[in-house]
Amino acid sequence: MASLSAEAIVCAVRAHGEHGAILRALTREAGLVAGYVRGGRSRRLRPILMPGNAVAFELRARTEEQLGGATVELLTSRAPLLAEPLPAAAIDWATSLTAATLPEGQPYPALYDALGGLLDAVAVAAAARQWAAALARYELLLLAELGFGLNLDECVATGASDGLAFVSPKTGGAVSAAAAQGYETRLFRLPPFLRAPDPDPSLADVLDALAITGHFLGRDLLDGRNRDLLAVRERLTVRLNRAVA
Repeated sequence: MASLSAEAIVCAVRAHGEHGAILRALTREAGLVAGYVRGGRSRRLRPILMPGNAVAFELRARTEEQLGGATVELLTSRAPLLAEPLPAAAIDWATSLTAATLPEGQPYPALYDALGGLLDAVAVAAAARQWAAALARYELLLLAELGFGLNLDECVATGASDGLAFVSPKTGGAVSAAAAQGYETRLFRLPPFLRAPDPDPSLADVLDALAITGHFLGRDLLDGRNRDLLAVRERLTVRLNRAVA
């Protein structure tokens, strides 16, 4: 009998049968896990099985390959945020992206911590651009954890570590201002906060960062059946631009 007991972040919920639901949740030590929740569509459990919520997750299965039965208890509810269009779009995107791209059963503790931090930022940040910056960092980390990391530490053309100002859409490598002369319009601008901590980056920097991560997510991860997720992200960026305009 395979079993798991852990704190988890609800990432996706799909109806199964007449009353049940299949839950996919991210844990720190076991990564993304799935389980069948009996009565998951009930009035009692629906508010618990909401993307972004933190839950105490119990999973029991006869074998490692079998979809196990899961039970959940609410630890932290982020349901009030889902009543607000912009935070709701952010939570929907971050959790959907996680569920769609991570392989099941592989631990990604850094991503678990970063997703929890992002969801906390959505709840408490004084300005949308602050949690949007956390979102860009999360997307950058997810790319790196799945083998598509960007090299923002040195110029892809010269190897220099100073004067980095752009990112190549082809290589994902940084480009110095000197090396980019004449090609600036073909490159992404590199926001400073992606290389050095900044608790309150400018809106322009945040939008530039999201343009970079969005490009590489679409190119390297969200192909085939997952490509419709880009529409979820597009709705988020449109709402973000409207909110801060």
